[in-house]
Amino acid sequence: MAQFTTLNSRVVLLLVNDIDTDQIIPARFLKATDKAGMGDHLFADWRYEGDGSPKTDFVLNTPAAREASILLAGDNFGCGSSREHAPWALTAFGFRAVISTSFADIFRNNAMKNGLLPIAVDKAMHQSLIDHFQRSPASPMTIDLRSESFEVEAGPTGTFSIDPFARTCLLNGVDELGYILRFESQIAAFEIARSVEGGLA
Repeated sequence: MAQFTTLNSRVVLLLVNDIDTDQIIPARFLKATDKAGMGDHLFADWRYEGDGSPKTDFVLNTPAAREASILLAGDNFGCGSSREHAPWALTAFGFRAVISTSFADIFRNNAMKNGLLPIAVDKAMHQSLIDHFQRSPASPMTIDLRSESFEVEAGPTGTFSIDPFARTCLLNGVDELGYILRFESQIAAFEIARSVEGGLA
């Protein structure tokens, strides 16, 4: 998993409420077991015409979107069915953070396990960010996971909170298994000592 410490990027706005996981990655792409190429299918039904050509009026098809690693979305992002392919598609496209007023629990957990940071802000901050980026779409935003804070150039600043264990994993670029494996030698030593004490050696 890619390490997340500090991110500085442009922001792309997709101001639709209740974006569910079937919109993020349609069900027909769920047979894939590899993350490679998954970004091509992100919001596929919104991005492409019936003949497969890009819809020129969809925000992710603009050059500016390709320069953005932060997605500012509407309320209640990632609702719907459970599918890890949703954060796969977002990260494969190039996003490292999504900002919304709320996230579905399963999506939020899947996101953090795949190097994608879900940042929940209150409605006032959410509107402040929308207003700023609608006026100044090229403004860069800096997200600092260590201090759990963000800052927009000449714009809003704020803080956020995430689960401490998930934060540790993101800062170190490891998933849950990777975190446990960092203690492999200590676990092995404990097992040996336990077997000796129990007369199993």
